[in-house]
Amino acid sequence: MNVMKTLTNLFGLMKNSRLTPAQMKELQNRKLQTLLHFAWEHSAFYRRTFEKAGITEDQLDTLPLSDFPTIDKAVLMEHFDELITVPDLCQEDLRKFDAQTETDRKPYQGEYHVVHSSGSTGKPCYFLYDEAAWDTMLLGIIRGALWNMTMPQILKLLAGRPRILYIAATDGRYGGAMAVGDGIDGVGAQQMYLDINEPLQEWIEKVRTFKPNILIGYPSAMKILAELVEAGQVRVQVKRAISCGEPLSSGLRSFLEKNFRCPVINIYGASESLALGVETGKEDGMLLFDDLNVIEVEDGAMYLTSLYNFAQPLIRYRISDHLTLKAPMTGSPFTRAEILLGRSEDLLWFEDGAGYRDFLHPLAVEGFCIEGLRDYQFRQTAPNAFEMLAESVSEKQKPVIEAEMHRQMGSILQEKHLDFVQFSVRFVDAIPPNPRTGKKPLIAPYGQMERKEAV
Repeated sequence: MNVMKTLTNLFGLMKNSRLTPAQMKELQNRKLQTLLHFAWEHSAFYRRTFEKAGITEDQLDTLPLSDFPTIDKAVLMEHFDELITVPDLCQEDLRKFDAQTETDRKPYQGEYHVVHSSGSTGKPCYFLYDEAAWDTMLLGIIRGALWNMTMPQILKLLAGRPRILYIAATDGRYGGAMAVGDGIDGVGAQQMYLDINEPLQEWIEKVRTFKPNILIGYPSAMKILAELVEAGQVRVQVKRAISCGEPLSSGLRSFLEKNFRCPVINIYGASESLALGVETGKEDGMLLFDDLNVIEVEDGAMYLTSLYNFAQPLIRYRISDHLTLKAPMTGSPFTRAEILLGRSEDLLWFEDGAGYRDFLHPLAVEGFCIEGLRDYQFRQTAPNAFEMLAESVSEKQKPVIEAEMHRQMGSILQEKHLDFVQFSVRFVDAIPPNPRTGKKPLIAPYGQMERKEAV
């Protein structure tokens, strides 16, 4: 993105915050009608699905969105090739691109940005953005990151060439890492990536050398940096901290604000649409970007319609997060909501006999895609050991799954300097959900399993 073009387009997007709620709704409806007509004309899947639901082309401008059929990740993966509107592109091509091409921010075929997310079958689900959609999404994220700042304030900030540190998973086609990198380029800032798989000592050395003044990353990762600051192991002078990718509790927000001595902005996004909303304080709630998406709540379920992605239209797409609408904020045209993200995991902390201590982040171990592996969960069994509970599709695939798990985990532990950690695989018939939440956590930290069994 060109810096001047980015700032010009950002100024245009920021003006939407001055619309009235009625004007925002009108803008949203115009974009929705354009999207519906485009999907009808260019997506074989949507045209067939709409017609099956009794919807004609003449009704696209008049029917409420709630009358249109819904889809989910499983449907997207099954009908990917006929849902997207890009000729001569298929899901298998993206799998090969993902598997065979070194992970970087270069678009597929020079035109399409590919983001992956774990799928219900154990295979990645791919989300496709063309250049126009990607640029629009980046503007939404930049607007959120600089929320409550005027254009003169933004120009003054950028004139100083801010040094932005991104702390998250950076070794895959994660939407956050790719978007942050391109967004930082778009505003002409300096950047450094700090991967969650790097040993803590490398964190300390890199932060001391780079001297960041803006932080972006997972709350759990920024918490670790804040603890290093609190312990006096590093010093930072930060103007703004931007949280993304995980839930941000009010307690953690306060902890980050105390140690970084700056405002904390929480960006809400998903692989399906990386710019969904922004939260500047717990009392304000999450403000949803109604000029970029339509988000519905129906029988407790959340449905997304992305208004800017025409390469892979997502219309009434179910997201696993839970959302509760709140009373509108005075003077704001954006919908206000309380968001409970679908995933909230603990870290796996390990310690050797000499007192060396380091962690594994959930995203470091969530991307295993092994044929025949139906489901899995990591359970810490000791300060220096954990096991993986695994569900296999068939008995004969278990040896291959176990060998591949050991290979992948061995590589991760070696990279993280956690060679002392012991790891084993145990096959089970089923992995039950947490009886309190009804959800299956990816990670069960040390002591949690023992507490459950003692009950």
